[in-house]
Amino acid sequence: MTQRKILIMGAAGKDFHVFNTCYRGRPEFRVVAFTATQIPNIEGRRYPPGLAGDGYPDGIPIEPEERLADLIAEHGVDEVVFAYSDVSYAYVEARRAIAEGAGASFATFDVERTMIASSKPVIAVCAVRTGCGKSQTTRAVMSVLRDKGLKTVAIRHPMPYGDLEKQVVQRFATLDDLKKHDCTIEEMEEYEPHIQNGCVVYAGVDYGAILREAEKEADAILWDGGNNDTPFFRPDLWITVADPHRPGHERDYFPGRTNFERADVIVINKCNTAEEADIATVERNAAEMNPGAEVLRADSPVTASDPGALRGKRVLVVEDGPTLTHGEMKYGAGTVAARDAGAAEIVDPRPFIVGEIAETFRKYPDIGAVLPAMGYGEQQIADLAATIDRADCDVVVIGTPIDLARVVKIDKPTVRVTYDLDDATARALAERVEGILAKGR
Repeated sequence: MTQRKILIMGAAGKDFHVFNTCYRGRPEFRVVAFTATQIPNIEGRRYPPGLAGDGYPDGIPIEPEERLADLIAEHGVDEVVFAYSDVSYAYVEARRAIAEGAGASFATFDVERTMIASSKPVIAVCAVRTGCGKSQTTRAVMSVLRDKGLKTVAIRHPMPYGDLEKQVVQRFATLDDLKKHDCTIEEMEEYEPHIQNGCVVYAGVDYGAILREAEKEADAILWDGGNNDTPFFRPDLWITVADPHRPGHERDYFPGRTNFERADVIVINKCNTAEEADIATVERNAAEMNPGAEVLRADSPVTASDPGALRGKRVLVVEDGPTLTHGEMKYGAGTVAARDAGAAEIVDPRPFIVGEIAETFRKYPDIGAVLPAMGYGEQQIADLAATIDRADCDVVVIGTPIDLARVVKIDKPTVRVTYDLDDATARALAERVEGILAKGR
């Protein structure tokens, strides 16, 4: 049998899921390589034989995306499948041009085939971009399910940046589990809020195996999407969060547009800090692109642990890393809180950046005058700590989903900023969730 040779473009997450759901165990296809981007230091590994299955005794190599054209030529690739998220459609089309110019066909991943059916109710929380406010929306949904007396498990979008064979199925029930699994800052930012909310979190590499384990202890499954990716499980209720600070991105970014078009509920978040005209743009797009969806305007109020400590001070603001990098936001909750509290100056971190943090600013030159909390490895965490230590400021504002001071040594006064979904929106989501549960799926 002639095998069709496939190359999967990814970023250590959805790409593996696409392989597992669409190509593993299918002898008519041979996946010759993955490519990697967005996340530092994830290339140069192999998808291990034990996960790849029959026909892959040496596993599958993971190569830098920059080698795309060369890899197509070297392996005689028939088709390139694009399988990562939070990029513009213009970016996707540029990769299509490279692939087709090198002689391969090009496609984006199959949304339908990558959604696994569950025996339990599934509530999915997704977004049109990174940094829209999924985390507070997810917490609100989790509270509804918990108040109904349901044992709910959150399954989080993959971040398998370490030893893939050790990360096949990961279960996080306590903060000690974060240490046991050698979690990066990015992983802790996603898992820790659920754990502190009394929720078990699953993540890893093989989401079929993960779902089977989660179903053993769950009455309901909460899919906590990463970036603006589509759900890995077929949802009974599909909630998509949009951002009026980036109006039009619901049209222009992949695969967030799919989330926007297929959502049962669209939450336009952060309306309390957005312009009315921008909110209206997102509403018009919702009416045109997904007229059957319920559209909710939501506020996302921020709370500083000590606002008085910021008044009149020069502050260094540390924000969620991915939101500022490939999410393309210029600020986050920390900046909003600092301005509201009357900070005298938001200190530009760029004169003080070192090592891998400096490399992050070179890769994403439009970040601006805030510091992304990058922490994909020990060296990057050390460089983040050194940058904060070098910064000429009075106070460090921590706008990350976790208390960064718990994992990074900061020898300056700190103020923690947290954020939640407003009560009215939480109640509206509760009604939708309860409706799904009442129907018995």
